[in-house]
Amino acid sequence: MLNGKSILVTGGTGSFGRAFVRTVIERYPGVSRLVVFSRDELKQFEMQQELSGIAHPGLRFFLGDVRDADRLRRALEGIEIVVHAAALKQVPAAEYNPFECIKTNVLGANNLIEACLDTGVRRVVALSTDKAAAPINLYGATKLCSDKLFTSANNVAGSRDLWFSVVRYGNVMGSRGSVIPFFLARKDDGVLPITDPRMTRFNITLQEGVDMVLWALENAHGGEIFVPKLPSYRITDVAEAVAPGCEQKIVGIRPGEKIHEEMITSSDSYYTVDLGQHYAILPSSGAYDMEGYCAEYGGTPVPQGFSYSSGENDHWLSVEDLRGLIASQLGHN
Repeated sequence: MLNGKSILVTGGTGSFGRAFVRTVIERYPGVSRLVVFSRDELKQFEMQQELSGIAHPGLRFFLGDVRDADRLRRALEGIEIVVHAAALKQVPAAEYNPFECIKTNVLGANNLIEACLDTGVRRVVALSTDKAAAPINLYGATKLCSDKLFTSANNVAGSRDLWFSVVRYGNVMGSRGSVIPFFLARKDDGVLPITDPRMTRFNITLQEGVDMVLWALENAHGGEIFVPKLPSYRITDVAEAVAPGCEQKIVGIRPGEKIHEEMITSSDSYYTVDLGQHYAILPSSGAYDMEGYCAEYGGTPVPQGFSYSSGENDHWLSVEDLRGLIASQLGHN
């Protein structure tokens, strides 16, 4: 699928970008060019050292910011496939610096769309988050706006062989700033802060997120928001898996947090198709006839009123499941 293609990853030095680049190098040696686009030269240098053992002749590191439309256009020259992972995603920082988050997550997304329309790009997959469904914080609101920009961009693609789609998934196990590394750093204190004992989250490993994006690049038709079917976990079970018997101190929910995360709201159900391992939220603009989409590409419409919430899941990770994942994914026992 990717051999012979030129690919650019925005936010390419982040957790996802590094895993995506490594996977592409290992699985698709025939990729002609693989461009890491990010704004931090130190992270680019560190990533070059990490990949020195599996160097690829087409690997390039391109300094730039998605806020800079001209730089994006330059970076996209000769690029066919774009994976958009650049974002400001720390909820407290976004609440305190709202327009900085908007400039990257919304205006940056629009800059990328305009640049893709003006160059020879053919396929775009943008990363979203469960916080974009019924958002209650600024970060989630910016990502919902970004999702709408990407799905609606198909309306102005015209006769170009170009489509835009979105992949939305839950918390990535072990990503920077997430709960498991936080608990691991605190477990020797003997006390783990728990925001609310009822709290649940979806869980996905970094490699599963990469594989989902690769699947979307091969199977999307433009305009979909793809949602994988994921297991949930309870925050108290994570604490027990990380530090058995450690005191769990309830500190209260933080501003902008939910008790449970949603990836598909009941309002989305009217446009959502069950594809087996994944769901697809189709554009509400009517770009696709749901019955026609299901007939052509497979799938079944979900029941009206359906929602996909981490607190009402039918697949849960136990303490032992979590402990095994933490050991295999993060190297901690």
